[in-house]
Amino acid sequence: QVQLVESGGGLVHAGGSLRLSCVASGDTFSSYAMGWFRQAPGKEREFVAAIRWTGGSTYYADSVKGRFTISRDYDKNTVYLQMNSLKPEDTAVYYCAAARTFAVTTIGSDYNYWGQGTQVTVSS
Repeated sequence: QVQLVESGGGLVHAGGSLRLSCVASGDTFSSYAMGWFRQAPGKEREFVAAIRWTGGSTYYADSVKGRFTISRDYDKNTVYLQMNSLKPEDTAVYYCAAARTFAVTTIGSDYNYWGQGTQVTVSS
C-alpha cells in the first residue's frame, strides 16, 4: 500500500524559507508523477508543483514560479519542496500526492495517493 508522509512545515517570517519532505513507500515510483498541492482556510485546494519521478520534468504554478523548487531523491524515495521568499499568502496546509501517470499533471483528481498534510504558516 502506497504511503506518503510529509514533514518540514512550520512557522516562518515573510521572506524566509522552508523545505518540505515527502517520503514515499509501498510501490516502485519510477512511473509516477509526484505533486505538491496546498489548501488555505476557506479556499479550494490548489496545485503548487509537480515532478516526474523518472526524467525529472517539473511544472510550477505561476504563483510560486521562481520561488519554489521541487526535486526528488531516488535513494531516499523522497520528494522535496524548497520554498524561498515565502509570503503570507503561501500560508496553507501542504499535501504531497502521487499519480500513476508518466505525464506531469496539475489536476488533483489525477493523483491516486495523498499524504496527511503539513502546515506552513508565514507571518507578515
